[in-house]
Amino acid sequence: IFAHNGNLLDYNPPLSGRFLPVGSTDSEIAFCWLLQELSEKFKTLPKYEDLFSTLQELTVKVGKLGEFNYLLANGETLFAHCSTQLSYIIRQAPFATASLKDQEMTVDFSEVTNNEDRVAIVATQPLTDNEAWIPMKPGTLWRFREGVVKQTAETIAGVKNPLCR
Repeated sequence: IFAHNGNLLDYNPPLSGRFLPVGSTDSEIAFCWLLQELSEKFKTLPKYEDLFSTLQELTVKVGKLGEFNYLLANGETLFAHCSTQLSYIIRQAPFATASLKDQEMTVDFSEVTNNEDRVAIVATQPLTDNEAWIPMKPGTLWRFREGVVKQTAETIAGVKNPLCR
């Protein structure tokens, strides 16, 4: 799963043909390019630390071309890159009620979870107004697994990104 929020200027990397976008958005092209590069480097699923390291390198390449906030997940692990603005929250027991920011709606998570549940939610902006969302530093890559932050790293080493605040 891939989600991209941003704008990559003049982004047209060479694609080998194994992964091709259905449309012409920068998001589709970025996803296909990431899959292509990962499949060329790894023939089988690597250790997540190695995958993270490679994603960090690839993200630096793409991130030079504009705003590149993204989420990439394989069903077990979520990678999140904050180019300009992302926030996250980890929900776990004891679960409380959350109030959505943009609608008059609340959800009592204690009614739909059990004490073993734990989840990380990442969004461009906080989705609720009564919870403590954690802003992600622009220019960072994150790895979440089972609702826990497992790894973070700078994606802009020694370079001042004009998009970062």
